[in-house]
Amino acid sequence: MNDSAHSGADRAGQADRGDREDQAGRHRPILFFDGVCGLCNRFIDLMLRADRQDRFRYAPLQGETARRMLGVDNEAGNRKTSDLSLGGARNGDTRNGDTRNGDTQSFVFLENDRRFERSNAVLHALGRLGGPWRLIAVLYVFPRPLRDLIYRFIARNRYRWFGRSDECRLPRPEERDRFLP
Repeated sequence: MNDSAHSGADRAGQADRGDREDQAGRHRPILFFDGVCGLCNRFIDLMLRADRQDRFRYAPLQGETARRMLGVDNEAGNRKTSDLSLGGARNGDTRNGDTRNGDTQSFVFLENDRRFERSNAVLHALGRLGGPWRLIAVLYVFPRPLRDLIYRFIARNRYRWFGRSDECRLPRPEERDRFLP
C-alpha cells in the first residue's frame, strides 16, 4: 500500500472514531451544540478558552458526527422521528433547534458512552473542565426537572435573545483539530 493510500485509510479510520481518542487511546468527551445558535456558540467559545488541556471535542448538532452518533437525519439537524434516544423526541419534538416546534435540545454531552442532555449536559461539561469550574456542581442540588424547566425557557428563546446564524460556526484555524464534522 502506498503512503497516500495508507494515509487515506488512516483518515477514514480516524473519521469513523470521530477523532474521539487521545494519544493514550482514551475516548474524549464530545459536546454537541446547536451550530447556528448565538448563545450556544458563545458557550462553545467559553469552553474552548477554559479547556486548556484539550479534553473535549465539539460538534454541531447539524453535522455529520451528530447524524451518525445521535441519529439526526439531515442538514438542519432534524432528529429521526423513529429515534427516541434524544430527550426532545420522547416529548414529541421532531426538529432540533427549531424552537417554533418546541424543541429545546441545544446541547448533548457524550462521555464514555454516557449521554447527558439539556441542563445535565451543560453542568457536566463545565464540571469536567476541573479547577474552579467544578463548583458548578452546586447546581445539582436543584432537582433536574427545575433545572430543565429553566433550560427549556432559555432554549426556547435563544434565537430571539442571542441571534441565529444562517450557517454553523466555523472553527478558527487553531481550533480545527478540536471540532468534528
